[in-house]
Parts: sequence; C-alpha cells; structure tokens
Amino acid sequence: MFAEEIHFIEKGQGEPFILLHGNGENCHIFDNFIDRFSSEYRVIAIDTRGHGKTPLGEEVFSLYQFAEDLKDFMDLHKIEKANILGFSDGGNIAMIFASKYPERVIRLIANGANTKPSGMKANVHIGMWLVYILACLLSGISKKQAKTKQLYKIMLFEPHISADDLKNISAPALVLVGTNDMIKEKESRYIARTIPNAELRFVLGGHFILKENQKDYFYTVQKFLEK
Repeated sequence: MFAEEIHFIEKGQGEPFILLHGNGENCHIFDNFIDRFSSEYRVIAIDTRGHGKTPLGEEVFSLYQFAEDLKDFMDLHKIEKANILGFSDGGNIAMIFASKYPERVIRLIANGANTKPSGMKANVHIGMWLVYILACLLSGISKKQAKTKQLYKIMLFEPHISADDLKNISAPALVLVGTNDMIKEKESRYIARTIPNAELRFVLGGHFILKENQKDYFYTVQKFLEK
C-alpha cells in the first residue's frame, strides 16, 4: 500500500492538523509552523508523492492522485478527520480533498491556492511556460530537467476545480494569500466567495508569506482556528 511509504513528521497531541507543502518542496517548509502549533494540535506534515522522502510510486503524478494519497494516509493512520492547511499546490490538494471528502475535514486553510492555472498572474504563468518548454527539450538528457518537466506540468495544466466542487466544501475555510501573491486577487476572492463557509485574509508579503511574514501568518491562522 503506497500510503505506508508516505514520509511525514509528527509532533504534539490534540486535534490532527495536517500540513501540505507546495510544488517541488517537502514537509520541512513547515518546521517553524510545527514548533508553533504542536503545543495545541497533533501536527502532521507530509511529503507528497514524488517529493522529499516519499517515492514517486506507480500512479499518475497529479494533484488529484495526491488528494487520494491523503485519504489513504488518513485511513492508514486512523485519522477520521483533520484540520488541513495547504500551501500553494498543497492548497489545491486540500481543496480537492475537502470537496471530495468533506466529512474528513474539520477546518480548511487554503494558502496561495488556485482553482485553475489561469488563476496565476500572467507574468508568472508565462515564466512557467518558458521553464517547462526548456525542460521538455532537455528532459531526455537530464534527470534534473525531467523532474522539472514533471513538476511544471502540474502547475501549468492543473487543477480544474469547479464552482460546484468549491460549493461541496462544508468545513469552515480560510483563504489566505499574500498582498503581492502570484495568485490573482480576483481568483482568491472567487474562491472565498464560492466556498459556503469561507473567509478571505490578506497577509503582507508575496506568495511565500509562510516564510516572509511568519508573525502575521501565524496570528491569522491562530485566530481562524480559535473561532
């Protein structure tokens, strides 16, 4: 069972609080977050398929497969439901999961997430295409470029989260973005407006507010969780 191969770090006790990193990252992007919240929650940060210490496996490398991996992980570890925070593509995974398995989510935090590739700002999107095209050309002779091709393909062609998908999310949700995020503001407002029980919060900084502005980031997350 692939879920047994998913690498994770865990700290604390209480309600489960699962953390999902972004594209090309691993669970250690949340090290400071874990230290901050493990006094109140059972914090679990996982490496998604093909990231960090989790192997690629045999299934399709896709956000939708990552969401299924999360369900299998929760089943394996007997986690009936959890608070879930996802950053960037982790936020997209979290929204996909919360839409398909709404009963498994206590609270949802989607940080820097988008429902479609065009939800990213145009200059970012164009830059990604240039990197992807180069990676496609070099992937046959470079393992590094083959990996880059794989990662950028996800960002350029996924996700495809519909309004109906968002409306199926029943957990209280926080849409959290930077004031100068790579996600379009209208995209973040659309997500917050469409999820039935969601609120939108902006934190000063860019896409990586988790690293750039930890004080305000932690405060915003804490206040949401306390509601």
